[in-house]
Amino acid sequence: MPSVLTAPPARRRAAVLVALATGATLALGACSGPPSDPTPVAPVTQAPVIEPAKAAPPAPVVPPRWPLTGVTATEVSTRPALAIKVENSTEARPQTGLDQADVVWEQVVEGGITRFVAVYQSQVPAEVGPIRSVRPMDPAIAAPLHGLIAFSGGQQPFVQALKNAGLQTISMDAGAGGFYRKKGVGPAPHNVYGTPQTFWDQADGNHSAAPPAQFVIAKVPEKATAVVSGGPSSTVAVRLSGFSRPTWTWDAGTATWLRAEGTTPATLRSGARIAATNVVTLKVRLIDSGTKDPAGNPVPETVLEGTGEATVSSGGKTVTGTWSKTATDAVLTLATPDGAVLALAPGTTWVELVPTDSGAVTIS
Repeated sequence: MPSVLTAPPARRRAAVLVALATGATLALGACSGPPSDPTPVAPVTQAPVIEPAKAAPPAPVVPPRWPLTGVTATEVSTRPALAIKVENSTEARPQTGLDQADVVWEQVVEGGITRFVAVYQSQVPAEVGPIRSVRPMDPAIAAPLHGLIAFSGGQQPFVQALKNAGLQTISMDAGAGGFYRKKGVGPAPHNVYGTPQTFWDQADGNHSAAPPAQFVIAKVPEKATAVVSGGPSSTVAVRLSGFSRPTWTWDAGTATWLRAEGTTPATLRSGARIAATNVVTLKVRLIDSGTKDPAGNPVPETVLEGTGEATVSSGGKTVTGTWSKTATDAVLTLATPDGAVLALAPGTTWVELVPTDSGAVTIS
């Protein structure tokens, strides 16, 4: 066969074109072959996105509460509790300042009349009265408060018992400031009144702290034990003696129990009706203290240690339970029949000390 060089011109051109095409094909094949470095390349990964930490939600604001009422306030004062002995005879009515007390205890004294131990801390009334003398059951009522007690007199053993119980005594007979005879309110001894702020100003360093809570109090009225599990009631009628028969009637409009002395509405000198958020009755033993008043009448003593029957009325309902108190300075506790804590509604409380033998409580 003739060579490309000896082939005719036309054939030579065709042969050159075929050779060029073959070389290009080989070159392309060489370029698409395996790489000279067979080491695999690690895949590129994207760095994780770190979101900023979320701030913790702010702690809920818990408003402070007055220790004796459980009522919330913008600011709660650290002033001590101030107990004042207030008279409740016919000659003493109408009284002044009872509507601003946090807690009021009613006790039977000689002759079947009653007196009040009105305890103040969340409010500061301009005046309180008529103020009268102390009795042997007062240490058990006031000692758990670790504060002050103001009165116009009392037998020396009764006054000493208050001091022995750790209370600071503010006594008119001892010359304490803040007492005065109020004109136009009746003859002596039913006209002694006092200025609470002046009593507080006399508090010493050992009696300047706020009192501990005296009752378990629900955070809201709807959680009070009587409201949750009590029976509906419109009236709490109490017989303390043949002379003293207070009645408490539920008033839905003010959400309070309104007091009456028998059938007569109990009002104050200001015209305000005596009212309470909670009415507590405690069945207690009444014994002879072994002493007599200046008129020769035996002075009874309420035994406020041990245990006994109780009722608590809140929110138009009443629940029964028990009370217990282990010592003079111990806080009194309230429990349901199955032993659960009995909680009051936030607000003012009146405690009726009902003699077991001669007293009675009627709920209707």
